[in-house]
This record gives sequence, structure tokens and C-alpha cells, in this order.
Amino acid sequence: MAPRLTNEELAEGLGRVLGGTVHSLRRLSGGASRVTSAFELEADGGAVRSLILQMDRGDGSQKGRARMEAALLRAAAGAGVPVPAVVALGDGSELGTSWLVVERLEGETIPRKVLRDDDWAAARAALTADAGRALAAIHTVDPGDIEGLPPVDPLGDPLPLLDALGEVRPALELGVRWLAAHRPPSGSRVTVHGDYRMGNFLVGPDGLRGVLDWELAHTGDAAEDVGWLCAPAWRFGGRGEVGGFGAVADLLAAYVGAGGETMRPARVHWWQVYATVKWATICALQTSAHLSGATRSVELAAIGRRVCESEWDLFTLLGTPTPPTTGPIPADRPLPPFGRPTAAELVEAVREYLDALMERSADGARFEARVARNALGIAERELLLGPAFAAAHAERLADLGFGDDAALATALRTGALDDELESVAPALAASARDQLLVANPAYLPAASG
Repeated sequence: MAPRLTNEELAEGLGRVLGGTVHSLRRLSGGASRVTSAFELEADGGAVRSLILQMDRGDGSQKGRARMEAALLRAAAGAGVPVPAVVALGDGSELGTSWLVVERLEGETIPRKVLRDDDWAAARAALTADAGRALAAIHTVDPGDIEGLPPVDPLGDPLPLLDALGEVRPALELGVRWLAAHRPPSGSRVTVHGDYRMGNFLVGPDGLRGVLDWELAHTGDAAEDVGWLCAPAWRFGGRGEVGGFGAVADLLAAYVGAGGETMRPARVHWWQVYATVKWATICALQTSAHLSGATRSVELAAIGRRVCESEWDLFTLLGTPTPPTTGPIPADRPLPPFGRPTAAELVEAVREYLDALMERSADGARFEARVARNALGIAERELLLGPAFAAAHAERLADLGFGDDAALATALRTGALDDELESVAPALAASARDQLLVANPAYLPAASG
């Protein structure tokens, strides 16, 4: 991996290759494969442009991706998709790793703002139709015109990922068995965005202004993008099945009206289930970067506890009877021999400190403090509720005839329980509920609590 440039070195290098002076270079986000930054470029004549820099992390895993993404953006723009214009790209010789610069469009990407604030009501009303039309345009891009666009087998990734991580998740094993048994006929092979969802939509007061983050694009089934947008993980608390803002029927009507192929509801549902299982594995994969020591981060550590959100979503999508959204009440336990404060009380004290720290911190530090506070909340609830929940889970496994999760996962994977999935699912749904009561109680539906 090439040495990382300092911010000053990066600004100087950008200025050389773009022909100007770079101002206010600031990091916006750092995903699993690349880092995104914003900056202003002042040309020699004094004109200033607002631009976005996307840089691969430099480990070689994304070789050629910037060039492919530039080709995708240009082809998408030609097809009528609202996307930022490509300004420049390089193979790494100038900045140490491959990079892409695009124009910076004005708008909002934070889903909860768009979904909740009154200022965005008009945008929400337009967004379903806008998303349907833009997706139809994306799917007109000929995959053969994009050199290096990879094909993706939808059942070829979730379990190998989990195996590589050493995770034992019977709920996800059940989900993959269901996917294999119910896979619908594939539609046409098209250019798939791969991450078409809120958070990657740039929204203006009038609706969709830009489709961002094309790094996961590939050749696949057109319904994959529809199912991903409609997956529960990307609703961010909104009520609409489409991204928290719209109805599937309205999305598909706009999609077909703009030239997209007709899709049956069962096909879209299958891809929603697929998206839910895949997102769970991505959460586990991201956490593994922290656990392995490759990238120590409280944010990556905390995301591992989001796997149970997807497991709960999985059982909801499969129509599994919903367990009550309360778990077993822990019995009173004697005071541990270490005195007061207890471990839970210490965690509570640190969490309260982080609450106070958030009030006087800058935006970046405030976000990190919020993540750390939430992680401590998980630890606090696990200290209080964990023993009772672990005992309840062991009892459910015993009722199914298994001594541990590994034995149940093996039985699911080998197909030994294919005729009993409907009887296994409620027990696993109850355990997913208990995990959520520790990890994120607010994710559970309040109406049934």
C-alpha cells in the first residue's frame, strides 16, 4: 500500500494535475474501498469550482475502478440520469492511488432530514417518480460499453462472506435457504447501480438532483436495484416501503413508464429479502476490519450489532409471526464482589460524559462521540439483560433439538430443515428481538411494544 499523503501534499498534487489552486480540502467520508473529500479549485484566471475527490484506499483491490466509474458516469449522463459531471481521473502516479474528481452538486444526502423535515415535503412528493425514471435510465446503459463492469451472482456472496468471518448466524442461513428455494426467473441483464438508495440520492427542494456512489456497479438483474431501494434497511424510519418515502407500485409505474421492464411483486420481494441478507453480511464484514486490527474504529465496531436489525427485517419480510417486542425480565442478581459502582454503572457514567461532550464538540467529533455513546448503551443493556436473554436463546435451541447455534446453522445449510423452516423461524425471530432489545430497542415497532 502506498504511503498516505498529508492533506497539504494532497492539495498540492491536486492543484498540479487540475491546473489551479486547491482550497478547503476536507474529508467527507471513508468507506470500505475509498475516501471522499470536497474542495474548491481556483483556476489561474480566478474562477472557482466546487468539486468532489474520490480516492481508492491504495490496497490494489479497486484497481481500474476509477476509470470504470468515470465511464459509467458519462454513459449514465448520456442516458439522462442526473449525475455529477466527470472532471478528471488518474491511475495513481500523481496522488499515490487511483482517483476521480467530479463536480459537486448542491443538495441534501442525509436521509433523515429529507424524510422528516417540513422543508423537504415537496421533494418527498416527487422522489418516488424521480427515482423510478432515473433507474429506468440507468438500466438502458449497455453493460458491454463499460469496460471492466463485473458480473455478480446474487447467491454467490452472503455465505462465503460469513464463512470467511467465522460468523455463525442461523437466521442468515435460513434466509439463504429461502432465497435458493424461491428464486424467481431472472430478468434482462443490465447495468446495475448496486447501491441505489437513500444516502446515495442527492435531493433538492424539487426532487432528485443526483445519483451518487457508483463504486458497486455491476452487471445483473434489473430487479436488484429495485429490491435494494425497497429494503427495510434504507427506510431510515420513514413509512414508505420505497426508501421510507414511497410505494412500490408508484415506483414501478414510473419505472415502466420511462421504459423499464415490468416486474411482478414476487420478484421484487425476493430481491428485498436478498438485500436484507446481503446488508447483514456487509455489516459483519465492516466490523471485521475493526476486530482484526486492520482499521480500529468505534463506528466499525458498533455496526456489527446492526446485523440483528437485518435479521429482524428478514423475518418480517418472510411473514414470520412477530414475537412480542419485550423480552424476558432479568431476575435480581446479587451485587458483584467488586463494590459500587458496578460495571453497568461505570458504563452509564461514561455514556453520560459523552452526552455532555457532544454538546461542546465540532461536527466530526460530535458524530464520533454519538457513536461511542451508543456503543456504551449497548454494553450497558447487555450487562443488565444479557444473562436472561442468553438463557432464553439456549432454551429455544434446546426446544428445536440443538445444543448451539453452530449445530443449527449446519442443519439449515445442509437442507436438513428445509421442510421445517416455518417452525424454526419464530424461535430465531424471538432471538433477533432479544438482540435488538440490547443493540437498538428503538428499531422495534413501538405499536406492538
